[in-house]
Amino acid sequence: MSEQTNENPQQYPEQLSDVLLVMDKEKKKIQAVTGVDENGNLKTVDATKKNQNQFMRVDRAGDVFTNFFSNFWRQLKDPTHFSFFKVPAKEAVETAKEMQKQVDAPTTEGEAVMAKHEVKEPKEQQQETKKDVEAPQATPEAQQSQEKNEYRYKAEDVDWNYLAQFGINKERLEKDGQLDLLLKGYKTNKVYPTSVNFGAVIMRSDARLGFQDGEDGKPVLMMYGVRHEPNFKAPFFGHEFTKEDRENLLKTGNMGRVVELTNRKTGEKIPSIISIDHLTNEVIAFRQDRIKVPDEIKGVKLTEDQKRDLKDGKAIYLEGLDFKNSTNKNAHVQFNADKKYTEFLFGDKAPKQTQENDPKMFRNKVFSDEQYKQLTEGKTIYVSDFKDGKGNPYKGYVTLNKETGNYDFSFKNPNALKNKAQPTEAHKTQVAVNSNGKTNEATKHINEPLKPEQQTPKNIRQQQRQNDPNRPAKSRGVRR
Repeated sequence: MSEQTNENPQQYPEQLSDVLLVMDKEKKKIQAVTGVDENGNLKTVDATKKNQNQFMRVDRAGDVFTNFFSNFWRQLKDPTHFSFFKVPAKEAVETAKEMQKQVDAPTTEGEAVMAKHEVKEPKEQQQETKKDVEAPQATPEAQQSQEKNEYRYKAEDVDWNYLAQFGINKERLEKDGQLDLLLKGYKTNKVYPTSVNFGAVIMRSDARLGFQDGEDGKPVLMMYGVRHEPNFKAPFFGHEFTKEDRENLLKTGNMGRVVELTNRKTGEKIPSIISIDHLTNEVIAFRQDRIKVPDEIKGVKLTEDQKRDLKDGKAIYLEGLDFKNSTNKNAHVQFNADKKYTEFLFGDKAPKQTQENDPKMFRNKVFSDEQYKQLTEGKTIYVSDFKDGKGNPYKGYVTLNKETGNYDFSFKNPNALKNKAQPTEAHKTQVAVNSNGKTNEATKHINEPLKPEQQTPKNIRQQQRQNDPNRPAKSRGVRR
């Protein structure tokens, strides 16, 4: 979460600072920005001379402002709800008046003023997405170096004294094992506290760090500030998030399907998967044609169907994984667009499945191919790794009831399942008579329905016993 401290603006030279103006797209009102509150809401005041001391002022230097606005944008709860404008501090009030006139009564001249000062969405805001969605089909040199685990940047090319202004320390990165990641072209896998001192405003926030190619070929620091929450309201490269998309992304971090994203430059539709950067809440995409699925995961060889599901962004369930430091050998696996590799989903992140959409699943247990084969052949199998709602293990016998299409379960008696799976003729008669109102030869003269679990009418049973040749003779006894 960011912290912004207003200090005496006179300490900061007015001729070297800019003020950030904003227009609420719904209210159509131009105001001056004063900060961002702890909930990610924008703080503003009317752009008047009376309020000048409250205006947020920023250094107009290119790199400093770029990093400032990048972090500022990311901390907002709904940045696309606003349009931002950067104007010289000494011209802020008058420029705000001109802009408000343009909003109220648009003119060609006013439109030019707005366009001159407008600050667009930070270029690095969707840097990962542009690289993975909009880049040409050929693999970029940077990606080739990453795949070979080579270094993309050199530590001596980094201006560490300049980065110290933002609280970035080389020794700290090296100690944390993050420097190698940065030099290989990856983002850090943890967030760091950063700060920018603008004199009038000190801005502090947590951010992931990364390098980007500068104009001179040397690395430029990018700070991926932590967002209050993922932005699902605005279209993402042309994709509108459905309710199910949002639920999946918030639960597992992955959307779970392939969608077509639109290349903004060419209009090309590119099949891609989408995930959430779990450290910054950024929405990240990855082209489907670049997904590389291994033949084997933790000792488990993948089938072609499983590989295809992973490339389609789906989660698959694997058993017998070789986790050396865990007794749990089963897990869901899914490809993550931000990490660019398959990840394991445990606990609350594991997707919920039902037997309705997965015939191999029963009681949250996914049967192996061999188990499922035995079940479909009518065999009863013993399962030792069921888990109840609290995660406690239990065991039992399972068979597939071919009449209902559902699985039957017993804790101790597999024979009971066989009887259950193959109803007797008497049971079928009982169901037909009691439930469906049908009759057979034994019941065609009976008008009243049978009682529960009664297969034949009482008078018919008596007649059958009397006519039974094997029935023992009734002892009449001796009358005395």
